[in-house]
Amino acid sequence: MSELTLTDANFESEVLKSQTPILVDFWAPWCGPCQMMGPIVEEISTEISGAKVGKLNVDENGVTAGQYKVMSIPTFLVFKGGQVVDQMVGGVPKEKLKAMLEKHV
Repeated sequence: MSELTLTDANFESEVLKSQTPILVDFWAPWCGPCQMMGPIVEEISTEISGAKVGKLNVDENGVTAGQYKVMSIPTFLVFKGGQVVDQMVGGVPKEKLKAMLEKHV
């Protein structure tokens, strides 16, 4: 499965109402660490079954980013049953990010 493009408009249907856990990458095109994490997030989206991965551009979707008090990017939130169950901020090793999502699958 490839990563989803998340927006303020589809966040509720794709994330909050998701039947499976979902890792959301809050990012922006101008953010260096976000660019570094992009390929890692893409890899994780193809390696984990039983979960979804999505990216939300904070510049274009400020409402959702504000709701979850995203102050630094990249911020990674894992949602399960409509609730945030885990989070990580900043550039992190792939194994660490993948393990965070896997423990909720």
